[in-house]
Amino acid sequence: MTQSLSGDLQWWQSGIIYQIYPRSFQDASGDGVGDLRGITARLGYVASLGVEAVWLSPIFTSPMRDFGYDVADYVGIDPLFGTLEDFDALVAEARKLGLKVMLDFVPNHTSSDHAWFREALTGRDSPKRDWYVWRDPAGDGGPPNNWKSFFGGGAWTLDEASGQYYLHQFLPSQPDLNWRNPEVRAAMADVLRFWMRRGVDGFRVDVIWLLAEDERFLDEPENPEWRPGQPEHGSLLHVYTQDQPETHAYIREMRQVLDEFSTPEHERMMVGEIYLPVDRLLPFAGTRDAPMVHLPFNFHLILLPWDAARVRAFADMYDAACRAADTWPNWVLGNHDQHRFKTRVGAAQSRVAQTLLLTLRGTPTAYYGDEIGMENVPIPFEKMVDPAGLQQPDVPSASRDPERTPMQWDASPNAGFAPASATPWLPLAADHQTVNVQAQEADPASDLNYFRALTGLRREHPVLIGGDYRSLDTGHADVFAFERTQGGERLTVLLNFGGEERDLGDVARGQTLLSSLNDTPASGLALRANEARILG
Repeated sequence: MTQSLSGDLQWWQSGIIYQIYPRSFQDASGDGVGDLRGITARLGYVASLGVEAVWLSPIFTSPMRDFGYDVADYVGIDPLFGTLEDFDALVAEARKLGLKVMLDFVPNHTSSDHAWFREALTGRDSPKRDWYVWRDPAGDGGPPNNWKSFFGGGAWTLDEASGQYYLHQFLPSQPDLNWRNPEVRAAMADVLRFWMRRGVDGFRVDVIWLLAEDERFLDEPENPEWRPGQPEHGSLLHVYTQDQPETHAYIREMRQVLDEFSTPEHERMMVGEIYLPVDRLLPFAGTRDAPMVHLPFNFHLILLPWDAARVRAFADMYDAACRAADTWPNWVLGNHDQHRFKTRVGAAQSRVAQTLLLTLRGTPTAYYGDEIGMENVPIPFEKMVDPAGLQQPDVPSASRDPERTPMQWDASPNAGFAPASATPWLPLAADHQTVNVQAQEADPASDLNYFRALTGLRREHPVLIGGDYRSLDTGHADVFAFERTQGGERLTVLLNFGGEERDLGDVARGQTLLSSLNDTPASGLALRANEARILG
C-alpha cells in the first residue's frame, strides 16, 4: 500500500468516481451517439456534482460489436467518438475544473479486427500466433474443452485454415490474449504509458480476474446450483478460467508501470473489475511490498438482496476485512453492466441507497444518471443492440441495454442528449420530460439536489471520507444505522429500509444535518418510513 489508512488520503480514496458511458452522455455530432466533444461540453455539470474523477467506458478504435470492449487499436480514438485532439481537449477542460480522468482498459482480449489477431490468423508460424490462446481440437475434432462464453455458447471458435481453436470468453470476435507471453505484457504496458503521457490519471481494468487460464485446459465442473433460464455461463464452476495464480503476477507488473508515473502528490491508480467473494477479492490489492490494484471493485451492494440486516452484516465484514488486509474499501450500486439501482431497490428506497453509497467508509463510484434517479428503460427485442441479450434471448436479464440509455438533460426532443433530427442509438426513457437535469436543477427537493447535498456534506465533514466506521444496534431489523468517527467528530447515518416509522431512541439523538425527506423531522427519535437521515 502507498500509505497507512490513518495517513493522508490519495485522491482516489477521498473522492467520488463518476462513470460516463460515452455513447449515452452527450451527442455533439448529431449522429445519435455520444462523443468526446459532447462529454467535454458537459464537464461543468459533472464538476458541479462534487465528484473527483470521471471514468470513461471504452473510446478506443473498435468495430463496436461489443460497443468498445472489442478493441482494434488501443492507442486510437474511434471516429465515432472523435479524435485524439478531442481527447486532449477533454483532459484539458477536466483539469481546469479540477477533475481527474480515468479510462477503461481492456487487456484480456482484443477485437478480431486488431492487427495482432489478423497477423495471428496467417498461420501457426505467425510471430503473433502466440499472442492469443490456441489449442488443437479434442479427440473427436470438437472444441478443446467445455469452457463457456459469458455471452452464451462455447468459448472456442475453430480457425478452419489452421485447424486450431482460439479462446474467447466473450464474443467470437473478441479473442483472448495470451498473457503468458511476455511480448503481450510489454505491449499492454506501453498502452498504459501512452495514455498516462496524455494526462490520464487512472484506469478501470476490464475483467482483470480473467487474464490467466489454467495451462492444463481441463474441463470445468458443472455448477449444481445452476437452473435453466439463467445465463449459460453460470452452468459451470469457473475454476480454470478465473482467479488463476498467475494473474496476480501480471497485475503487479501493471502496477509497476503506473508507479513509474506516480508522485506522492499525484498517484496514478487502477480499479480492477473483479466479481469474486471478499476473501478472494481483497488479495487483488496486493501487499505493501507487492501492490496490485488500488481498488478491487466491490460489487456486493449490487449483488446482495436489499435487506437492512444483510447489508449491515456485509458492511461490517467487508470493512473489517479491508482493515485486516490494509487496503481501502470501495462501493458501487450500478454500472453499464448492471441494472439501475433505482429499479432494483424501488423508488421509495432510492435515496436510502444513494445515502448508503456516499456515507460508508471507502471510495464511491456513481453511474451517470443515477444522480437524477434514472431507471431501467425497457428495450423490446427488435430494438435491442447488446450482444449479451441478442445471443441469449431466453434470458430476460441478459441484455445490458436498459441501463445504458441516453442521459436525460431536459424535456426537449431526445432529452437534450442529441439534436431533434437525430435518432438516439437506444430509446429514451418515457419519463425523460419530467426526470431530467434541467427540471431537477430548479427543484430544491429533487434527486439531483439531494445528491449534491450528500457530496456537500462529504466536503464539509471529512469524517465521512476518512473517519472510522461502526454499525449500531437499533432494535429494528429493517433499520441499518452506523457512525463515522474521526478525532472529536461523530456523524450518525440512519437508514430505514422499510415502509414503517421506527422509534430509534437515543440512537437517533442529535442534530439533523440532512434528511432524504427534504425537511427536518419534528421528532428526532423517530425514523420515518423509507427515510435516510444524517445526524451530527
